[in-house]
Amino acid sequence: MPPAAMAGGVPARMSLVRIPSPRLARWLGLPLSLLACMTVLADAADVARQLELPPGFEVSVYTDAVGGARSLALGPGGTVFVGTRGPGLVYAVRARGDGRTDVYRVATGLNSPNGVAVRDGALYVAEIHRILRFDRIEQQLERPPQPAIVTDKLPRDRHHGWRYIAFGPDGKLYVPIGAPCNVCDQKDHAVITRMNADGSGREVFARGVRNTVGFTWHPQTRELWFTDNGRDWLGDDRPPDELNRAPRAGMHFGFPFCHGPDLPDPEFGSLGKCSSSTPPARALGAHVAALGVKFYTGTQFPAEYRNQVLVAEHGSWNRSERTGYRLMRATLRGNDVVAYEPFVTGWNRPGAVLGRPVDILVMPDGALLVSDDAVGAIYRIAYRGGS
Repeated sequence: MPPAAMAGGVPARMSLVRIPSPRLARWLGLPLSLLACMTVLADAADVARQLELPPGFEVSVYTDAVGGARSLALGPGGTVFVGTRGPGLVYAVRARGDGRTDVYRVATGLNSPNGVAVRDGALYVAEIHRILRFDRIEQQLERPPQPAIVTDKLPRDRHHGWRYIAFGPDGKLYVPIGAPCNVCDQKDHAVITRMNADGSGREVFARGVRNTVGFTWHPQTRELWFTDNGRDWLGDDRPPDELNRAPRAGMHFGFPFCHGPDLPDPEFGSLGKCSSSTPPARALGAHVAALGVKFYTGTQFPAEYRNQVLVAEHGSWNRSERTGYRLMRATLRGNDVVAYEPFVTGWNRPGAVLGRPVDILVMPDGALLVSDDAVGAIYRIAYRGGS
C-alpha cells in the first residue's frame, strides 16, 4: 500500500454526473434523449448554492476532494473517514479550524471499500469479500499502517456486494450480505449479520433484507433501524423502498417473497406470506434508493429534530421520472413514523441531476455532514437560527 497522499485547500472541481451510462441505457431500453437530460457538470460549491433547506439552515462544502465519497465514520480525534465504491479508496478528512480541510488517502486499490467504521481507535473497512482493520489510524494518517484482516469469509458477489458497516451498542460489528440479484432466493444472502470486533462469533441478526446500505440505532431504545432498497421492474411506483425497525434478532423482513407491507413477489411469492414477515416502519417511495440513515442526536438543530430520523435518498436510476435525490426527515411518535417529509432538496433539477446524497454523519458540534458520490464532495449543514 503506497504512502498516503495529502491535499490541503483543494479548490472545487467539476464532476460529471451521468445516470445511467449510454451502454446501460440501451440495455435497459431507455431513449438516449432521456439520458441526455440526466447529464450535468456539477461543481460542489455551485451545488451547495442550489440546495434548498428550511429557514435558519445553511449548507457549505466541507471538502470536494473525496471522489466517489460514500459511507462516513468519525474517529475519536475528529477525523472523518470516507469509503468509496469505484475508486477503491478510503479517505481521511481533518478540519484545520479555518474552514479548510486536509484530505489523506489512507488506503488505495481496494475492492469497493464502501463501508467504514471506527472502534477503539482502529478503522474498519469493508471490501466486498473481506473486512480490514487499520490500528491507531488517526496517529498515522500520513503513513497508514498495513491492515490486519478481520475476516475474509464474505461472499464475493458484486451485485449488491458493497457493504455498509457499523458497530452496534452491543459492541458487535454489523455487516449486511445483500441479495446477489434483482430478486432471487439465495442461501446466506439478503441478511444482516453481526460479529465480534475480531471477526469471531459471526451470526445472522435479520433475514429478508434485500439490500441495506445504511443502518443506525435509536439513541434511547438502542434498537436497530435500517433502510432497504426494493426490487426493480415492477413498474414506476412499486415496490416501495423501506425504513425498517429491528428491536431484536431473528426477524424476517419479507424478501424475496414479499415487498413493502403487503406486495407478494410475482415469482417468489409462494415462498411465504406477507403476514408472516415484519412490515416496514415506513414504506418509502419506489426506487428512491434510500441509503444513509441517522438519528439526529445533536443539540444545534431545533428541538423538533432531536432523536428524529434523517434519510439520504440517493435517487432513482430506472424510473421514467426521476425521484429521490434528497434528504428526508422521518418524525417519530414512539416507534411510529407519523410523518416523512423533505429536509434538503435541490439535487434533482428539471433536465439535470446535480448530485446524489449517500450517507449522513452527525458531528460533535451538532452540524450534519452529507456525502455525495456523484460530485465527490461532503457538504456541511448547520443551523444558524432566525428566519
